[in-house]
Amino acid sequence: MAGARRRARERALELLYEAETKALSPTLLLAELPVAPEEYAAKLVSGVERRAQDVSDLLGRFATGWSVERMPVVDRCVLRMAVYELLDEPDVPMAVVLDEAVELAKTYSTEDSGRYVNGVLSAVAAEVRKDE
Repeated sequence: MAGARRRARERALELLYEAETKALSPTLLLAELPVAPEEYAAKLVSGVERRAQDVSDLLGRFATGWSVERMPVVDRCVLRMAVYELLDEPDVPMAVVLDEAVELAKTYSTEDSGRYVNGVLSAVAAEVRKDE
């Protein structure tokens, strides 16, 4: 299951990145795909769009030093996906959300991205998942 979820997150990241770079709505991009992505990837992509305002508000408050618009695109997509998971996927443990996001950032973005993503998500998680 963990391997399938990791692959789904990687695919969701690819789709969110593609939607952003093409200036398309994520759900429109999903609808145009010739083959639908795995269920959890589609859930992440559509969830990021559905909760865009809440996600942006949280990132705007906790992403110190960078406006969300100035972040590297991959970091922004990773953060949006992870904040969505923290908000709407309570069955996914907070530690898993943070670990997966940090790994995606380290793999697909800059050398410093893992630490930055961890810091932002830790602050968001402390607010939205107080009980964990």
